[in-house]
Amino acid sequence: MPELQLLRPDHAPALLAFERENRAYFAASVPDRGEDYFARFEERHRALLAEQEAGVCYFHALVGVEGEVLGRVNLVDVADGGAELGYRIAERAAGRGLATRAVRELCDLAANGYGLTVLRAAATLDNAASRAVLVRAGFAVVGETQLGGRPGLSYLRSLEDFSAPRGDAGRPSSAPG
Repeated sequence: MPELQLLRPDHAPALLAFERENRAYFAASVPDRGEDYFARFEERHRALLAEQEAGVCYFHALVGVEGEVLGRVNLVDVADGGAELGYRIAERAAGRGLATRAVRELCDLAANGYGLTVLRAAATLDNAASRAVLVRAGFAVVGETQLGGRPGLSYLRSLEDFSAPRGDAGRPSSAPG
């Protein structure tokens, strides 16, 4: 079963492969990252790790048994007890419930590991799969938005229904994988 892991320096090669392999698939439903993202990937990866170390973001890789990255599930703009949730799952792993499981796991981690009380998310109207994942994970529609010039919906998820903090047991694995 894939494991949600807090982003580490050694994830870089598998993460870059994941982004390259799925670029066209992702671009069908979310704005493309652009050539600069790939050209400056190592620099960008180091910057993400620095943001994570500062506590303003928490980046996670969904790692398969072979060490391959099957998805990303991230919390960005962490402030005032809340954060923005973003995620993407590899095309070859789509349709197996991994996104829903990973988003639910991250909601639990956000509450019990990171002390957050609310998460925000958004999805384009033409991305029915992502909208379904958000609903299955307990997010509610709170309004309309634009994502990369495309119409979408904004979602909110209170984390009050998760149990009390569990300490380190609620944190994702940081073991090499």
